[in-house]
Amino acid sequence: MKKIIYSIASLGAVIIALFIVGSIPISCGVYKFNDATVPDSIKTIKINFIENRASYVNPQLSPRLTDRLRQKVIGQTRLTQTNAAADWEVIATITQYSFSTAAISGQQVTTNRLTVGINVVVNDLKAGKTDRSDISRSFDFRSNLSFTQAENALLDEMLRTLTDEIFNKIFSKW
Repeated sequence: MKKIIYSIASLGAVIIALFIVGSIPISCGVYKFNDATVPDSIKTIKINFIENRASYVNPQLSPRLTDRLRQKVIGQTRLTQTNAAADWEVIATITQYSFSTAAISGQQVTTNRLTVGINVVVNDLKAGKTDRSDISRSFDFRSNLSFTQAENALLDEMLRTLTDEIFNKIFSKW
């Protein structure tokens, strides 16, 4: 019986030791915050206003998307945002904003789709390199909604999804 109690106590000590060792952060030159990987040499970021160059312009999308992206970077990284020269500069442009039919049933349109495309450029001014990415996301809505009603109904989902996509593009390749 004493042997069993001793074995259980030893096992508990090993588990506690493993937990403590696993909790110690190890520095390897890259910081990681909520899936955001940032080289330790990068301290500042400049996020330019996201321009809308699509053929159809939703006037709310650019300013709100820019604001959401800036808030997410502040909240989930250690980077300082600046309007002056920065270690990283983000230039994003809405290149597509279009409506299309997504589903037909019995010769009637049942679902429409709003597709948003964004070009994202990240200039790493310290390393002298540039990363370019394109994002395209579609948002389906019922055909009985007008495009204006659909835009209003989908705006929060678009902002959340597109902000996450841009954020992941910025911080996943370094």
